[in-house]
Amino acid sequence: MPDPTAQPAGDSLTADHPAAADHPAAADQAAADQAADCPAAADQAADYPAAADQAADYPAAADQAAAADHPVVVIGVGADGWDGLGSTARTALAEAELVLGSERQLRLLPAGLPAERRPWPSPMLPALPGLLAERHRRRLVVLASGDPMFYGIGGTLVRLLGAGSVRIIAQVSSLSLAAARLGWPLEEVEVLSVLGRPLAALHPLLQPGRRVLVLLGSAAEAAGVAGLLRERGLGPSELVLLCELGGAGERLMRASAESWPGQPDEPLAVLAIEVLAAPGAALLPASPGLPDAAFDHDGQLTKSEVRAITVAALAPVAGQLLWDVGAGSGSVGIEWMRSHPSCRAVAIEARPDRLERVAANAQALGVPGLRLVAGRAPQALAGLPVPDAVFVGGGVSRPGVLEACEAALAPGGRLVANAVTVEAEAVLADWYRRRGGRLIRIAVQRAEPVGGFTGWRPAMPVTQWSYTRATP
Repeated sequence: MPDPTAQPAGDSLTADHPAAADHPAAADQAAADQAADCPAAADQAADYPAAADQAADYPAAADQAAAADHPVVVIGVGADGWDGLGSTARTALAEAELVLGSERQLRLLPAGLPAERRPWPSPMLPALPGLLAERHRRRLVVLASGDPMFYGIGGTLVRLLGAGSVRIIAQVSSLSLAAARLGWPLEEVEVLSVLGRPLAALHPLLQPGRRVLVLLGSAAEAAGVAGLLRERGLGPSELVLLCELGGAGERLMRASAESWPGQPDEPLAVLAIEVLAAPGAALLPASPGLPDAAFDHDGQLTKSEVRAITVAALAPVAGQLLWDVGAGSGSVGIEWMRSHPSCRAVAIEARPDRLERVAANAQALGVPGLRLVAGRAPQALAGLPVPDAVFVGGGVSRPGVLEACEAALAPGGRLVANAVTVEAEAVLADWYRRRGGRLIRIAVQRAEPVGGFTGWRPAMPVTQWSYTRATP
C-alpha cells in the first residue's frame, strides 16, 4: 500500500466526478453536474433515466444532429484546468462559440476565451436536446472531468447523437490515476461507482484477496463503505482514500475498515479497498446456490441445491431480464442478478411482508436494483418489460399463469417452473406433453443425526419443467 504522506503528483489529471458540494444550491443542480462529470453507475442508464432511450424520447435531436456542420466536442478537464490541457483541447476551446459544463468546470477556464459559458440547467435532461441544437448555429464544446467515456456524459451524447457527431478529447480517468498512485495493475482491479447508487452494490465485489476501486461522490462516503465492510466481517480490509487526484491538493489517507476515522466532506474522492476477511467471516460465493441462511425468509425459499439447478436452467446471459414470478424471498431473482452486473430482474409477489423480505435480501446480497412488483400473476404481469427468462416458483397451478409467461417470452427465452405439490406437478406434466422441453425431478437428502448415528433425511422432491421458446 502506498505511503499516505506521498506528495501530490504534478501531472494534469483529475477524478471523473464532482460532488454535490460544487452546487450547494439544490440537489437538482448537483444531479446536473454529476451527469456532466460522472454518472454513478456501471451503466449510465442507471443514472440517466432517459439516457438509454433518449433518441426515442427526443426524436428531433437525432434529426437535428444529421444536419450539423460541426461535431459536439467533449473535453475532459483536469483539476489543474487550462494548464493541463493539450493543444488539441485548447484549440477546440479557443474556436468554440458556446461552452457547456458544470459551474466548477467553467471556473477553470481562462477569462480570455471568447465563447459564451453556460452552466448546465437543472434539471438537465429535459433541456439537453435544445442545448444540443445550438450546434447548428455555433461551435459547441461540452466539458467533462477526466475521461468523458468513463462514467461520463460522453456515452450519453454518443447514444443520443451517434459516434460520428461527437468528438471526444479525453484526460486520464480517476481509475487510472488511482491505480498509478497505488501501483495496482488495472486488469486486476474491480471498479464501482456509488455516486447516486446504494452502497449495497459493493457486496458482490467484496471477495477476500481482491482489490476494488470505488468512485465516491465525496470523501465522507468512505465511512459508509468502512461500516459495510465491518458488518460483513471484512474489518481487516485495508482502505486508501485518494482525494483531489491530479490537483494541487491531492492527498492520500490510509486505515483499516475497523479503525476508519471520520473524514471531512470534500469532492473528488476514490476509495481503494484491499479486501481481507476476519476469522469466521461469512463469505458470499460468486456461484449460484448461496447458503439458505444468507436469505431472510418465512419458509418460502427455493433451497440452495434446487436453486443452483434452477439458475443453471434459466441460463443467465449478461444484460438479460428475468421475471421471478411468486418470488417468495426473492432468492432466484437475486442469484440471477448476481451472475453478472448487467443482469436485471423483476420480482413479482402478492404478499407485502414477503416483498419487504425480498427488498432486504436484495440489499444485503448486493443487487439493490432488483425491481419489485406487488401483485398476483397473471394480472401483475401486464405492462412489464419483455423478459428473456421467466421463473415460476409460485402459482404454477393458477389458471393463466404459465400461459401469460410463455406468451411474454422473447424468442429464445427460457421458462422454468418448479412444483412440489401433486396438482402443480400434473400441470407441468401436461405442459411437457404439449410443448416438450425438459422435465426432471430433483430429490435432495441431507445427513442428520439419528440418535447416536447418522441417517438421511429427504427434502420434498421438486419437479422442474424447463422450456425454450422457439426463435422465428
